[in-house]
Amino acid sequence: MDARSSRRPARLGSFRAKFILVVGGAVLFDLLVSGGLALWNVQRLSRDATLEVGQGLEAASQEYIRTYADSTAAQVGLLLRQVHNDVDTLAGVLQAQIDDPERNADVGAAIARTSPGSVSLSYDQNGRWSQNAPGSASVVSVWGYLLGPDDKPKADVESDIRTSAVLDLVAPSLMQHGASKLQMYYIGSKERPIFRTTPYTDQAQTFDRLYPGHNDANFWDFFFPGLYESWQGWAKDMKTRPVADDITQTAPYTDAITGKLIVSFFHPLWTADRQDVAGTAGADITLDQLAQTVENVKVAQSGFGFLAMSDGNVVAINSTGEKTLGLRSASDASGTGVTGLERSLKGSSQPAIAKLALDREQGIQHLLLQQDGSEVPYIAIVKKLPATNLWSSGPVRQEAMSLGVVVPEREIEASLYAAQAKISEATNRIVLYQILAILMSLLIVTIAVFAASKRITSGISALAGAAKRIQAKDYSVRVAITSKDEVGEAGEAFNRMAEEISYHTENLEQLVEERTAQIEDAKEEISTLNAQLQRENRRLGTELAVAERIQLMVLPLDQELEAFQALEIAAYMRPAEEVGGDYYDVLKNGSRLKIGIGDVTGHGLESGVLMLMVQSVARALQEAGNTDAVKFLTDLNSALFKNIVRTKIDKHLTLAFLDYDGKEMILSGQHEEVVIVRANGGVERINTMDLGIPIGLEADISAFIKTREIAFEKGDLILLHTDGVTEAENDAGELFGMERLCREAVRLKDLSAEKVVSEIVATLMLFIGSQKIYDDITLLAVRHR
Repeated sequence: MDARSSRRPARLGSFRAKFILVVGGAVLFDLLVSGGLALWNVQRLSRDATLEVGQGLEAASQEYIRTYADSTAAQVGLLLRQVHNDVDTLAGVLQAQIDDPERNADVGAAIARTSPGSVSLSYDQNGRWSQNAPGSASVVSVWGYLLGPDDKPKADVESDIRTSAVLDLVAPSLMQHGASKLQMYYIGSKERPIFRTTPYTDQAQTFDRLYPGHNDANFWDFFFPGLYESWQGWAKDMKTRPVADDITQTAPYTDAITGKLIVSFFHPLWTADRQDVAGTAGADITLDQLAQTVENVKVAQSGFGFLAMSDGNVVAINSTGEKTLGLRSASDASGTGVTGLERSLKGSSQPAIAKLALDREQGIQHLLLQQDGSEVPYIAIVKKLPATNLWSSGPVRQEAMSLGVVVPEREIEASLYAAQAKISEATNRIVLYQILAILMSLLIVTIAVFAASKRITSGISALAGAAKRIQAKDYSVRVAITSKDEVGEAGEAFNRMAEEISYHTENLEQLVEERTAQIEDAKEEISTLNAQLQRENRRLGTELAVAERIQLMVLPLDQELEAFQALEIAAYMRPAEEVGGDYYDVLKNGSRLKIGIGDVTGHGLESGVLMLMVQSVARALQEAGNTDAVKFLTDLNSALFKNIVRTKIDKHLTLAFLDYDGKEMILSGQHEEVVIVRANGGVERINTMDLGIPIGLEADISAFIKTREIAFEKGDLILLHTDGVTEAENDAGELFGMERLCREAVRLKDLSAEKVVSEIVATLMLFIGSQKIYDDITLLAVRHR
């Protein structure tokens, strides 16, 4: 082409200037629109993610508080039940002696011969009571009104002194085992209320110092008015007991001997004909023991717990909680022999606490508490403990204490604020990168447009110059062909058809317009496709990330795995992709525990969704009280089958459950083999093929579900796994296999469940090496403590 025309600068009205303006403007507009849409989508994604994370964290935080309250309530209930069991044991021994008078006399005589210090009493002239000397396993005190004119115990009282010495054989052992107790004792009937206590203390001397006049009134009427009469009513009709249990618990009161706040637990003893009261067996625990469980509650940074009677009297709370709830303490001296502590929620300086309802569970409650002149939002949850028979002063009544957990909302939602800040930070970073990318694209496009315009329009300019020369009758002009594109073809056509200038000029103008339009259309189509591809990639990435996070959120928490005292549970799960199809869960409802493991066919988003369905339905059935193993799996399959049909997910899963109620371990459902390592090192492998069929294949599988009882003793270890463990391959194509899994389990049988899981997983990963993991890996270990 003509070199002069290629060096000519672009004029404002020239074709090159128009080309730059039109093409550059179109590309610039496309970049700005697509960039603006990208930034808008990022902002919208940020808002959606913040909302989703916020709702999830809020739900998880509230579930955490509920679980924490349930766990603490279970600990308090366990402590009380342990004391009940010890008192029941002592009462059983004493009642057996009462029911067999001949044996009772023989045992008393034998103890008198072998341990004379337990029945030999000395009279105290000042206190007007008799008591055995130190050195015995127990102290027995006989009050003045039980002594004869010679200051010696009356005959029937002397008999009780001897027979009650059986306490020396039982109580010391009970004191050393079971729940920690302050003391255990026997108190005689109202006619002969001798007082024998283990361990030995200066019992009568302390009573004289703290309770003047106690020796001038009947023991029962002075210390526990109305209690003995309540028991006599029970003897006539056991249906009159407020709670169907013989154990009677006192409200907290000041102990005469230690000066500590204590709670007493009485088990009335009955005459042989069961028509009257023959005394009581009892035990005391300090309120410190009961309060320690509650006062150690710590949720977030400053959350706390409290234990309250049904009348609102708080018997256990730490100093921070007492100040936060605005409680006032006052000693309650009612004129009887025992004094208690009055610290009522109803007298709180906080209006929201004074109105707090303890008569029923209301779930999560939101409270506004006054602090430093401003209202601070708190979250509270109240759990009712099992009802007991309570003596406070007067007749025995029913009492159900309540456990409360209180925590500031700002601390519970701290993780939410942190997550929102992280999302905002990530959003700002993405926006910045997007703006930089747009600016860089603009720079590149500008340079490209100028370079392309020079290359494209230079040939056109040369053709235009040649056309002018032809118009000036210079038919000798020829255009140099330097390219093989459309402009080059036009130049060849120009050279061939120089004589037909008019036709060639018109054809050239039409060709230029068509090609320019085609270029613009192609660029617009490419830009549209790129924008659609970017949006789809972001959407898929977001969905996978959310699904993965949700799947991890529903896995059992550490405190859930540790909630069952008799068992030690540990678990590990690793998906082959972002979202896995393996399922395991540990569901606790009261004293029952259900451990589930399953494997959805395949892995990925659909498998993860089906796994979440299993988790949700299983928890709902467990919370609904479905305790029948066959019905549980039948109902779960029915719900999942309908969801699979509705969602058109072409998947199913193997699924098995272990049900444990503290005594029996029941296996149901079809899954991989269950491995049991006995305490002596023996290995059992249980095939589950005959216990069920895969879930989601049939609408009704009740005819296929079977159960099997598994012996599970102390020291035994159960391993549950998915085929991702046994079918994992190493670089040589060898499978990990069941035999290798069993050998590892036997090798590690004496370690904790957590150690067993971690060691087996470490061995498995070493075996796999650099080989790709093709399937999800899940492993659970359950050890009987």
